[in-house]
Amino acid sequence: MSTTTHDGLPPLHTHKPSRRTTANRVFVVVHFSAILALLYRHTLSLLHSTTLTSFLITLTFLISDTLLAFMYTTTQSVRMKPIYRTEFPENLKSVVQEPDFPALDVFICTADPYKEPPMNVVNTALSVMAYDYPTEKVSVYVSDDGGSALTLFAFMEAAKFASHWVPFCRTNNIVERCPEAYFETDYSRFPEAEKIKIMYQGMKVKVNNVIERGKVDQEYLTGEREIQAFSKWTDGFTRQDHPAVIQVLLDNSKDRDITGHLMSNLIYVSREKSRASPHHFKAGALNALLRVSATMTNAPIVLTLDCDMYSNNPETPLRALCYLSDPKLRSKVGYVQFPQRFQGINKTDIYASEFRHLFIINPWGLDGLLGPNYVGTGCFFSRRAFFGGPSELLPPEIPQLHPNNVVDKPLQNPEVLELANHVASCNYENNTTWGYKMGVRYGSLVEDYFTGYILLCEGWNAIFCNPERAAFLGDAPINLLDALNQSKRWAVGLLEVGFSKYSPVTYGVRAMGPLMGLGFAYYAFWAFGAFPITTYAFVPQLALLNGFTLFPKVSDPWFLLYVFVVLGAYGEELVEFVLSGGTFLKWWNNQRMWMIRGLSSSPFGFVEYFLKSLGFSTHGFNVTSKVLDEDQSKRYEQGMMEFGVSSPFFVPLTVAAIVNLAAFAWGHVEIFRDGGSLEGLFVQMFIAGFGIVNCVPIYEAMISRNDKGKIPTKTILVSTILAFALYAVVYVTLRN
Repeated sequence: MSTTTHDGLPPLHTHKPSRRTTANRVFVVVHFSAILALLYRHTLSLLHSTTLTSFLITLTFLISDTLLAFMYTTTQSVRMKPIYRTEFPENLKSVVQEPDFPALDVFICTADPYKEPPMNVVNTALSVMAYDYPTEKVSVYVSDDGGSALTLFAFMEAAKFASHWVPFCRTNNIVERCPEAYFETDYSRFPEAEKIKIMYQGMKVKVNNVIERGKVDQEYLTGEREIQAFSKWTDGFTRQDHPAVIQVLLDNSKDRDITGHLMSNLIYVSREKSRASPHHFKAGALNALLRVSATMTNAPIVLTLDCDMYSNNPETPLRALCYLSDPKLRSKVGYVQFPQRFQGINKTDIYASEFRHLFIINPWGLDGLLGPNYVGTGCFFSRRAFFGGPSELLPPEIPQLHPNNVVDKPLQNPEVLELANHVASCNYENNTTWGYKMGVRYGSLVEDYFTGYILLCEGWNAIFCNPERAAFLGDAPINLLDALNQSKRWAVGLLEVGFSKYSPVTYGVRAMGPLMGLGFAYYAFWAFGAFPITTYAFVPQLALLNGFTLFPKVSDPWFLLYVFVVLGAYGEELVEFVLSGGTFLKWWNNQRMWMIRGLSSSPFGFVEYFLKSLGFSTHGFNVTSKVLDEDQSKRYEQGMMEFGVSSPFFVPLTVAAIVNLAAFAWGHVEIFRDGGSLEGLFVQMFIAGFGIVNCVPIYEAMISRNDKGKIPTKTILVSTILAFALYAVVYVTLRN
């Protein structure tokens, strides 16, 4: 165990290596040797092919297994040196006095009041405004990229409620500082809680009424300040074309809570938009916040949050400070990443929304190298990290944006507000390096992955902080279509990085070393899993339907190699999944969703990426809906997959379910016809049977369900026709 101390003072943090490290390394060598042997067998079979059909089938499996071997190699790179960290925030004040705590700017991004309800965003903001951190050092910036007056109204109401909520939390040492989450717990032990709840419910009703009406009526604008704030919403104001709106809702130099203590800054920001100027989606919004905040507060630490990712632990910034204030680390640490965790996930996590490998297991491994990837939320940055590598500062175009600039004017000073509006203009970035060498990086739909990756390539280190109590909790998709749309967007964005000049297998390996480069290549080429998954979902089954044997017999020694490779891969994932806190059923659904994505969102992501590369217009960034449907929620809690909306995603899934079931049934016919011998068909029968077990939710949605989540009849009909057409094409091809 490694402990960091300072001149005899108590440690701020420790870390220890995983006890499984040696076993992981030994297993990787043995297992990878078996994979190479399997590829050798494919190569021999390819060289000895006697027909074009056998050549093509063998080549397909060789390509598929080579891609699986590549993915296996990249993911093993993060298993070479995993570490586990512990922080001691109770020791922080022995090293840094509270008056010397660095200021903190919090960025919360939202884009659509109908997909991302403003009350969710309000709860996120209130939870961080109530941090156990000096109030006067916290500034919360809300980026409204939809330019919605509804969102601004919600935050005007939130500013009023915060003056009651924040002192209530601190006086009573409340841990749940998100109002919505707190009032779902037993709050009866505090007599004033009922009064606070009535105030909260009143605010919630008022905001939701405004959302339902779609406008802020004059009756809600009671003061000159409020009337002026909404004056920019004219008839020509649209979400794609509007001036910058920057509204200071709380000013820590004068606004106080009901106990007389100063409040945190709360600033609403909607950057200028124009149809004639690119806006770069969330990356552009974050860069606008970086500039606006620099002109107004310029805190040395920046926390980025998704609008639905509320704080679940009031001491979280103190944990981040254990690293960012460590004299031995702070000159090299670019960011401290907390894992994404989610509330409301059903018992078996049917959509694998936890992404346990992405958010917990792999970051442990990357943390033992240079650090985890940035996942878009729950991340504390050193502002300096956005301006070049640790050894080479890239100065911004104006001195007011310099990370070391000290803002010495009041928040609402006219000069400050004028400059803030200027740097939020849609043309400000023209002829600058914003988004390319400075700030959050452009060039990928997954700006979080790309930005964290580039920062690590520039020489920064990162820290993975995973306390026992989740630092943040967010919402996960509760229907299959949202889950697949989200992963398709990730696939497109990751491929944009993987096939760029910054590809992890070239640029990344040179800049960070082979292990880190390969670790990030795992994400960049995640969608490559589509080819082998599609191959194993259809080729063995279609061959079985046509009486062709593709794999070694049970008595063949090569059969044992297949068994070892498959059981080794699945066994390793199961062990680390369970040891990280998961369950067997969650792991099962995780591998099922891996296959579902491989047949749907990943290939569709590939197609969208290549169309985009060829210059064809695509839909771009889609906001995942955070609105909950009551019927969907009930089915989700019951563990039922949601197929109720017609989508191209569901067609290949349904076709695969039909083909696997038909192949498994026909395989039994073949066995009985040949006198009961299973030896030659065992592997293909097993693959089809494995597919059937994984397709159980699809069969239920096709046959036995009558609710709105069943697969539409049209999708079943189209899939059945495609399944027969696929069989016919293969039948004719094999017979010729």
